[in-house]
Amino acid sequence: MNTWTRYRLLVLIAGGVILLDQATKALIRQNLALYETWAPWPWLAPYARIVHWYNTGVAFGLLQERGQFFAILAVLVALVIVYYFPRIPSRETWLRLALSLQLGGALGNLIDRLTLGHVTDFISVGTFPVFNVADASITIGTALLILSVWLQERREQRAQKVSNSHPEEGFSTPANDQQ
Repeated sequence: MNTWTRYRLLVLIAGGVILLDQATKALIRQNLALYETWAPWPWLAPYARIVHWYNTGVAFGLLQERGQFFAILAVLVALVIVYYFPRIPSRETWLRLALSLQLGGALGNLIDRLTLGHVTDFISVGTFPVFNVADASITIGTALLILSVWLQERREQRAQKVSNSHPEEGFSTPANDQQ
């Protein structure tokens, strides 16, 4: 299998997340002053709105003023994902998608940290902290990672049950010994 085939999903999904993330952040920075809010319909404003915000911490405004630490962490996470990704079997679609989303989100926010010194956030829903496309991608990727691990464990448990209920010929089991 050539290199492109092994990395195709990673490049396409992570690249798409980065493009969408950077395009939406640029749109916000160009059209809204810092802390300015926009809601297309007044009735929607209490529930969802666009707010030009920035964040020097991690997703959802946590751990402020630790941007350099998170920039280093993003680089390390990206390197681990790029190294590990081609080793994941192609049938592990959820895991591959999860890592692709996480990589795109990590790099999207890393670009902001390196070019602006902070991350641009703009999606405000209810009283939840303001976030961006990269944050959402990391969060969805993490949820998919957990789902992937859970599904893999279920597959392994089923396979174990099947192998225990159909012992191969030539092997003695307590059930066979009683016959």
